[in-house]
Amino acid sequence: MEDALIELIEALRAGTQVDEAWLSKLLRRHNRAAHDPLRRIAKRRLLPFYLGIKSRDPKRWASWNVDADTETALLRVLRMKPRRTASGVATVTVITKPWPCSSDCLYCPNDIRMPKSYLHDEPACQRAERNFFDPYLQVRSRITALSEMGHVTDKVELIVLGGTWSDYPEAYQVWFVHELFRALNEFDGKTTVEDEPGTTDGPEERERRYRAAGLTYDPDELARRTDRLQELVTNGTLTYNEAIDEVLGTEGWQNVASWQRATFDELSRQHTRNETSAHRVVGLTIETRPDLIDDASARTMRQLGCTKVQIGIQSLDEHILRANRRNVSVEQIALAFAMLRRFGYKIQIHMMANLLGATPESDRADYLRLVSDERFLPDEVKLYPCCLVESSRLGAAWASGDWAPYSEGELVTLLADDVLATPSYTRISRMIRDISSTDIVAGNKKTNLRQMVERSLGERREEVREIRMREVATSDVTMEELRLDCYAYTTSVSDERFLQWIAPDGRIAGFLRLSLPHEGDVAMIREVHVYGRVAGLGGTERGGAQHTGLGRHLVEQACADAHERGFTSIRVISSVGTREYYRGLGFADEELYQRRKLC
Repeated sequence: MEDALIELIEALRAGTQVDEAWLSKLLRRHNRAAHDPLRRIAKRRLLPFYLGIKSRDPKRWASWNVDADTETALLRVLRMKPRRTASGVATVTVITKPWPCSSDCLYCPNDIRMPKSYLHDEPACQRAERNFFDPYLQVRSRITALSEMGHVTDKVELIVLGGTWSDYPEAYQVWFVHELFRALNEFDGKTTVEDEPGTTDGPEERERRYRAAGLTYDPDELARRTDRLQELVTNGTLTYNEAIDEVLGTEGWQNVASWQRATFDELSRQHTRNETSAHRVVGLTIETRPDLIDDASARTMRQLGCTKVQIGIQSLDEHILRANRRNVSVEQIALAFAMLRRFGYKIQIHMMANLLGATPESDRADYLRLVSDERFLPDEVKLYPCCLVESSRLGAAWASGDWAPYSEGELVTLLADDVLATPSYTRISRMIRDISSTDIVAGNKKTNLRQMVERSLGERREEVREIRMREVATSDVTMEELRLDCYAYTTSVSDERFLQWIAPDGRIAGFLRLSLPHEGDVAMIREVHVYGRVAGLGGTERGGAQHTGLGRHLVEQACADAHERGFTSIRVISSVGTREYYRGLGFADEELYQRRKLC
């Protein structure tokens, strides 16, 4: 392993252009020389080996004579799955513990090992279960994995999923977010012990406490403990909530719940630490339902540091919502959009095609309404096709013939039409859930559904304005080739300006969402995002669009636009880890935001 790594380092130091073919040839040669199939040298093992030596044996690492430029090149060559940080940040998804849900939708999975609507063999759920659903342990696990794959993790977007956030007790919510920040603040190879309830333990001690409480992540043992209840839920004898109440009522979960709580003062201290941490939070997303969004919940989420809210819309057709027992009205959805926009949140919604009672034609009209009616107009969309999993109550409608999945051709055509209808300020984040094909009884099982849709769009040769297909991703761009474009649109509560840096071919290198409320004299920057490889906070990663001044130019243009429209000041819904950045741009801290006066 070391011989191959040193040869690679020397080649990079000499300026050799190392690509995948060159690296593969190197690895094959060294594997042939080793004559030991059990000790195969693979790309995925080289980087963890390099990082391990650098951390644990600095004298040995120093003998390799790796300067900063060579290390940067080495990280690029050995980085696994570069798309993981191509959007500009390292994304870390965490899952809350199983909890009763105040809704009971027909299509929703009822896996009692998970929060409502999630399945235990989805990748993020597997990671959560292995870590006892503990936020501190989940973050450390994910950051470690990303680092070993060669990704820069200086800037982290936290995504909190798992049922309905607003159904959890506030003390648990505060503790959960507190532990997310603590994990990042302490991720330096050492554990900082603080004199705060529930936070005096590092990863080893935290895991020991869960085991001492009688909890386990052994899959066979988990199956033994839950199979009886799961069968009762699946056949309809018990509801999901009844089963979860029984699980959470056990002594182990009760013991754990007794210390899963924190105060806003404790959280505030972790926020302050994170402002200058080596791993800063540049976005915090929380998932909830539109009918649970009001002034109080919006304010609480902001206190937690939330910057983006995911809400399950599924449909804007009242008949479809009722048929699927989705107890949310279109009016409640519209009110949620208005409230979130007033608070400055980015709005990401879940939309489902092929629900009970829908047709491709009604779905097409429904999506068009979503992206054209001024009461809605989301910033991001997760566009999922409905599928049947064994534990959901949709099975009866499938058995009776009242529901059937669309054909592959119908589905691909529908989704392609939706992409073409999507405006330039909206990003379609996902088109499938990470549900294993073995869990799907009926519906789409193709994991490459998005690629199929993009292939269909390529054949149609029509202009795509949606953000994700235009991102510069891992490409390099220069300021000289970009121009600043503004797309204006109106919502029920504001005039919006989508400022974007675009290349001659339409690719997008960065954008800013500026909200000009219909009431008041304070404008709001809801998001600033620059694409390209994640640039380290200390300039440790070169290339890509970040750290080229694109964000600063966007902010100054937004301030100028707001001033021209008569606004006297401008707020930004800054993440905890970006507060320092905005202070440098003239913004001052206030209760929930940062504000800058406009002269």
